[in-house]
Amino acid sequence: MTAEKQLYTISVYTENNIGLLNRISAIFQRRHINIESINSSVSEIEGVSKFTIVVDLQEEQMKKIIGQIDKQVEVIKAYYHTDDETIYQESCLFKVKSDLLFEERKIQNIIKESNARIVTVNRVFFVIEKSGMKKEIELLYRELKPFGILQFTRSGRISVTKQPMEISKMLKAFN
Repeated sequence: MTAEKQLYTISVYTENNIGLLNRISAIFQRRHINIESINSSVSEIEGVSKFTIVVDLQEEQMKKIIGQIDKQVEVIKAYYHTDDETIYQESCLFKVKSDLLFEERKIQNIIKESNARIVTVNRVFFVIEKSGMKKEIELLYRELKPFGILQFTRSGRISVTKQPMEISKMLKAFN
C-alpha cells in the first residue's frame, strides 16, 4: 500500500550564506519534487535565518529530504510539520483601477466582506492587501478578476508551530 501524499511545511534554520538557497532547492530538483511555496526571513533567533518551504510529499520522502537538508554545512536544523501542527498564513496584494473603487459598490463590499484592506489609493489605481489562508486569497482573486486586476502578487507561506520549537533550547545551550 502506498502512503498518501500530504502538504508539509519545512522550517530550515540557517546561517545567512550566499548560495544556500540554490543548494536547498537542488535537493528538491534532483528528486523532481515541486516546491509549492518558499519564504525566507529572519527568525526568532538573532543572526539565524529561516526558510519556510511547502511541499506535497509522502512522509518517507519527507524524512529523506530533511536528512539531505540537515547535511548542508550552513543548516543549523531542519524540521517538517503537517498543517495540523502549524498556524500559517499567506499575504497578497492586488492592484486595481481606481475608478472602479468609486463606481462599483460591489468592489467595496468584496473588500469589506473578505477582511482585506486598502493600502493606497491614487487617481490611477488602488492597492488591496489580504492576509489569510490560501483558499481565502484564491476566493478574493476570483471575486476581483471580473473587474480587471492590473497586478497581483502572493507571498509564500509563513508559519509558526503550535508546539515550542526545540531549536530555541538547542541554541541556548550553545550560548
